[in-house]
Amino acid sequence: MSENPAPQPADAAAPRPPLPPFTRETALQKVQAAEDAWNTRDPERVAGAYTPDTIWRNRDEHLHGRDEVIAFLRRKWERERAYRLRKNLWAFDGHRIAVRFQYEWHDDSGQWWRSYGNELWEFDDLGYMARREASINDVPIGHDELRVTPGEGELPTF
Repeated sequence: MSENPAPQPADAAAPRPPLPPFTRETALQKVQAAEDAWNTRDPERVAGAYTPDTIWRNRDEHLHGRDEVIAFLRRKWERERAYRLRKNLWAFDGHRIAVRFQYEWHDDSGQWWRSYGNELWEFDDLGYMARREASINDVPIGHDELRVTPGEGELPTF
């Protein structure tokens, strides 16, 4: 178990199972739920999994709270067309989960991209994500190189 105390719930929201401390099974469930939500490309649905005062670092952006997350996700999915994501559990401990991911998308010109990264997640006691830190790199690819299929197991090797 982590030596750091768990963040406290930001509001009196209903629990969002699975709840920490995580087991391998519940961490896998949390990762799959996140993948499923992000693949809807629905900013409000995605933001609902985070505490109202969530703290994010996404690449070089720093966000605070659900409203900023929703605005960020709207901008993201306006730019990243045909977005499809695959997340995989890397590690877990107590209230924290580490994830690796790949997603593919194309820009307005039709150029396809594969974005690789890692996320560090920290949850409150009610199962809402209080902190998300994401490091991401983008690589241009051809349409014939697409390989990310949500929900289809482990990611292909790099």
